[in-house]
Amino acid sequence: MAKKGADLVLMLQNVDLFYFSGTIQKGYLFVPVEGEALLFVQKDYERAIQETSLKCVRLESVKDLPTLLREYQLKGNRVGMELDVVPVLMFNRIKALFKDWEIVDVSSEIKEIRSVKSDYEIEQIQMSGRIIDEVFSQAPQYIREGVTELVVDGILTSIGRSHGHQGFLRMRGLNQEMMNIHVLSGESASANSFCDTPLSGYGPTPAIAQGSSRRRILKDQPVVIDYGGGYNGYVTDETRTFVIGSLKDPLMKAYEVALEIIGEIESSVRPGDSPSCVYERAFEKANRAGLAENFMGHSYFLVGFPPEGNIRTK
Repeated sequence: MAKKGADLVLMLQNVDLFYFSGTIQKGYLFVPVEGEALLFVQKDYERAIQETSLKCVRLESVKDLPTLLREYQLKGNRVGMELDVVPVLMFNRIKALFKDWEIVDVSSEIKEIRSVKSDYEIEQIQMSGRIIDEVFSQAPQYIREGVTELVVDGILTSIGRSHGHQGFLRMRGLNQEMMNIHVLSGESASANSFCDTPLSGYGPTPAIAQGSSRRRILKDQPVVIDYGGGYNGYVTDETRTFVIGSLKDPLMKAYEVALEIIGEIESSVRPGDSPSCVYERAFEKANRAGLAENFMGHSYFLVGFPPEGNIRTK
């Protein structure tokens, strides 16, 4: 904050609230460059004080914030906010309440802090991964010829929930919605949609336009299951391919190359490696195998990372 020149940071987004306070109850978290953070809670105050160790103040209306900030001596004119996710309507409302504020974006600083995981956080990620292990260990017994993708989806979802899955996944960004499971058979796995992912599927309706559909699973066709684990706010992800019968070329070749990529990445990644460098190594191996055109998407439906631009266009 000092480096950014911010006197205060105001956080509103659920995930940031949870990370910095331990609760996602509706509120306004103010972090001063010096002194204690304060959480002004609109709903639910009683639950918030049970979940967070931060000092909480009951907030009846957002209009009361200027008075409360003066009362608790939270001063400053240069204030950081999560401008990558705060809605314009909320931003304008805050600006109207605090006309003398100069608001700066601290989104990248928040994400940088959150990217460094504590031992506790690593344990939560491991718990999330164990849920995925349990789901995939049972998946083969439910993948049957003639069964719909949605039926398998429902069964595997219930298995995950029974082992502690939190029920949904959060992604930072406008309209970045994501089903926690995709069961995609045959051509479903090549269906394109609005999601920034190589796997979309048809989904049950155009209102969702992603995920499992009513398509029936057939013999000798790949069944791709993309499952996102979620535990206590921490997310893991794994994709497996199953088949009733056997895979034909070129799918079998692509599968073998995928195994080689996974093996090479697992043995070569070291602390300090950037995700984009890891991605580029995987892409180069796919490129050497003649599969670059269909790596992480196909035709012009390619994922939008690494952020500096897709390396295939360089």
